Amino acid sequence: MLIKSITVTLIAPMSDHAANRGEKLLGNASSIKKRPDDRVYISGQMQRHALFSAIERLNEDADDRGNTIVSNGDGPSTVIATDLRSDLGGFLIPKPTERRIAPVTATMAVASQRSEVGRDLLIRLKQNPNADANQNQALATNEFSQRDEMVMSFHLDVGAVGVKKAFNYEPETERHVQTYYERCIVPAEHKRRISLFLEATRSLTDYANQARNATSGEPQKVLIVLDTKMSRKAARYFAPTDDIPAQVAEQQNILAELEARGAKYFLGDDTKPVNGDLLKGAIRNSVDGAYQAAFASLGEYGTMLYFPAHSHPTTPEPAQ
Repeated sequence: MLIKSITVTLIAPMSDHAANRGEKLLGNASSIKKRPDDRVYISGQMQRHALFSAIERLNEDADDRGNTIVSNGDGPSTVIATDLRSDLGGFLIPKPTERRIAPVTATMAVASQRSEVGRDLLIRLKQNPNADANQNQALATNEFSQRDEMVMSFHLDVGAVGVKKAFNYEPETERHVQTYYERCIVPAEHKRRISLFLEATRSLTDYANQARNATSGEPQKVLIVLDTKMSRKAARYFAPTDDIPAQVAEQQNILAELEARGAKYFLGDDTKPVNGDLLKGAIRNSVDGAYQAAFASLGEYGTMLYFPAHSHPTTPEPAQ
């Protein structure tokens, strides 16, 4: 089996949370972000922040990390051989001969149902009567969402991990004439980074605006797809909708499509008893069971992680 991409889509319950605060009169200090249909959401930027924070924590604990780091988001390097944020998160540089597209992508996290939003009153107390004599006592409201099942998805382009894609142009015409790939890491490190990504998707805890609250994005339900093609279609599996029969039908069709092309998928649900039944590639299990089965599948004999052609320049086919 040749794995070209990995999709992880999940549901994480959050209670009395501020998710990813929005921008109203008092900015991020007061209101949370909501869609027009009254579902709260967490931006894709925040989702990537939480994911890379988890990757950094896991990488620091890894005995085989070597000299790899996860650089700060405000100053990533362009050295993908050692900087995991640079490799998995991508970067932009003003060189036409070298570009880096992020192998890791994330959707916004969106509540599966309309959210019930409450408001908490905040008061700025005068701590020093002398220094604060000329300041008014400040009042503000702080919004929170009562309880949501947040639906979120992450995707990894397996072939882009640890690989640099470069282009050659004709000096006179500036026409693109060659594309080639350079492998910057060994296969063992390639597999390790893919495993870090997968483990990080169930270790989401670092939501910046929730530093003093125990908000967690750890999954209650999950679908993990080890895919034989580049596809993000499985990200629709838990998509928020009010049409439940249509959602069930789409879920069945998505799984049937995955089976038809030889992809492996693993379903986990912590709200149901564990039975461990094997059904056409899907292990009906807890969330932990689904992850353990996915990791085991990555290590199975005959399972290969895709790498594009590299080292030897290739000439694009002429336009028809």
